[in-house]
Amino acid sequence: MKLLKICASGLPHFYGNCEFDFAALQRVSKDDAEDMKCLFTVGSKSYYQNNVISFIGVNASGKTTILKLLTLVCRMLNNEALNTISCSEILSNLSPESEVVLDIYFYADNNTVNLLHTVISKKEERLYIKDEYLKSKPTAKVKSKKNLYDFDDIETEIQRDTDEAFLLEDVSICVAFNKKTGDRISLTDTLQFTNLNELSILDDCPAELIEFFDPSVEYLKIKKEGKSSDIRLKFKNEEEIIMTKPLELNRYLSSGTIKGINIYIYAMRSFRTGGYVIVDELENHFNHEIISTLIGFYRDNKINPKGAVLIFSTHYAELLDEFDRNDNIYIVRNTDGINSKNLSYILDRNDLKKSEVYQSDYLEGTSPKYESYMKLKKRFFYLYQR
Repeated sequence: MKLLKICASGLPHFYGNCEFDFAALQRVSKDDAEDMKCLFTVGSKSYYQNNVISFIGVNASGKTTILKLLTLVCRMLNNEALNTISCSEILSNLSPESEVVLDIYFYADNNTVNLLHTVISKKEERLYIKDEYLKSKPTAKVKSKKNLYDFDDIETEIQRDTDEAFLLEDVSICVAFNKKTGDRISLTDTLQFTNLNELSILDDCPAELIEFFDPSVEYLKIKKEGKSSDIRLKFKNEEEIIMTKPLELNRYLSSGTIKGINIYIYAMRSFRTGGYVIVDELENHFNHEIISTLIGFYRDNKINPKGAVLIFSTHYAELLDEFDRNDNIYIVRNTDGINSKNLSYILDRNDLKKSEVYQSDYLEGTSPKYESYMKLKKRFFYLYQR
């Protein structure tokens, strides 16, 4: 299952409607095609996805909230109950009188393009699905990008029936589609580990990976034994160190090495499944070269033949220069509510240096306000004078 587009309205903390595209919005050249995943081809037309999606904005612009929304959608598609999904707190301010509408477009392995229309509301402090239907059409009926999301003439395949006793009120009808097709989304959500620096793998770390992050380490071997672990770390020309808890590694390995091993292991797994990896503040603990390498791996069809997707947020404008295209970059702002816009709708040219455009505030709302800067400067000046 591959996400094509998500449209959402009625979200608390958001300003207006929001849309997130995973399929390419801009023209895909022959060179671009080598860095992207072709989802399907109809006649002479091919439809591609971006293998890397980035969200950039200043502090408190709402980047993490958007990543939580994407996680919520993926978990809902994977048959998880809304009230058990950890990031469902983004809907906690939803009132009983209001509702959130999600239109989720996705491509399935049975060569169909699908629309899941879900209306979420709240009663007695619990989320429930008020209305829902799913439409499906074979890829052969897709004639153009414009037609890709047109389901007006497509009959409803599955309609939510509130009288069905077997269906929980907070579980999507996508459960029936998944059971029929055997499809699902492979998701690695690292949001809970953003501020937690602990090795999360339960098997040996590949020698090439540990050398990439710390050449002084000879090996890192991990074996899970019940509730504890047998961890063996050896630096070159030194005695082996034996530990029982992953947290003990923090005494010997840098935070960048630990987080790097985690992220790269997640990436390796996603390459096997063609899944999604969601990372908040990708630049945290990493230098530019390490991040650039990771992005490059996702864009390499030889390493990533199944089209795994890396979705991340960042404050680091220079990361934007890793992209040749504009349509895999979202500018996030928070003015009377969170809103995001695809860079391809704001900036027509691909040849401009994106970091300079971003930092110049040409896009508006992408750098700290001058008034705030002056107030802070005066405050520091006042403290110094005292």
